[in-house]
Amino acid sequence: MTPDVENQIDWPGFFRSRQALGADFIRILGYFREDGTKSVAAIEAAMRARDAAALVIPAHTLKGESLQFGAETLAALAEEIETVARHCVEMQRPPDELIRRVVLLRPLFEETLALFDREVSPLVERRIPGGFGRKPAANPQGFGRA
Repeated sequence: MTPDVENQIDWPGFFRSRQALGADFIRILGYFREDGTKSVAAIEAAMRARDAAALVIPAHTLKGESLQFGAETLAALAEEIETVARHCVEMQRPPDELIRRVVLLRPLFEETLALFDREVSPLVERRIPGGFGRKPAANPQGFGRA
């Protein structure tokens, strides 16, 4: 969906959150997945109902939770939805102008989750120079050879 999917996350922010949350990080990331799924569904339902007021809280919630994990692109889209929805409420008009943004929301949310999953997966190969998992250097003495 997005041309530069790798840059939709503020990775330093993500790692700061990971460090700050410590052992609770994976559990809280799971809450983000659950709450975000509910928020996206609520936004879609409100859009189908053309109910601007019903868009505000789930968009606001998604924005805040996204920022907690460095998901800046997702947070920016949620903020746009929230801001326009608030304006529509003030003007007492339906949020029809948000259709295109709301259509983008679920794929962006799913891409964001996939990026988070890839980063936290214990099965992902990490390329750390001189770190665990590197190919062992040749042994000039032949130690360990039969």
